[in-house]
Amino acid sequence: MILGLSLENFTLLHTVISLIGILSGIVVLFAMLDGRNSPGMTALFLATTVLTSVTGFMFPSTSVTPAHIVGGISLVVLAAAIAGLYVFRLGGAWRSIYVISAVISLYLNVFVGVVQAFQKLSFLQPLAPTQSEPPFIVAQTTVLFIFVVLGFLAVRRFHPNSFGGGYPA
Repeated sequence: MILGLSLENFTLLHTVISLIGILSGIVVLFAMLDGRNSPGMTALFLATTVLTSVTGFMFPSTSVTPAHIVGGISLVVLAAAIAGLYVFRLGGAWRSIYVISAVISLYLNVFVGVVQAFQKLSFLQPLAPTQSEPPFIVAQTTVLFIFVVLGFLAVRRFHPNSFGGGYPA
């Protein structure tokens, strides 16, 4: 039992939170690419992504796993994104720090999603049973490349202060 839920139900809750984080993060990323603010969706993305990492630490484990390491990195990066947005209001270098941190946070969620897909989906599992096979490496390299390109573009295009009113209001 975790938080009063069976392991199966807690896993489902964690998965749903993760998927909401990924989907809302994609919306936020595309808004940034368009130079637009998306305060409500951004708050949802940041909150669910923090919850994804926090709930990930609650699974039973007797040692530190790669998932714990990714979760820890994600929380540090999210702290920078949250500070840049809500404390420093994207002033100066904090705009870039926010964008880069938000994109890295989304990437880490997608990275874990790809890992989970290759572990859990019956049609992907045979392609990379140890996750060191070429299909897994190609998938993860492609995801990384996409996020590097989109992150670069987001840093260049997201200038909310030039659209008036700043972010957040």
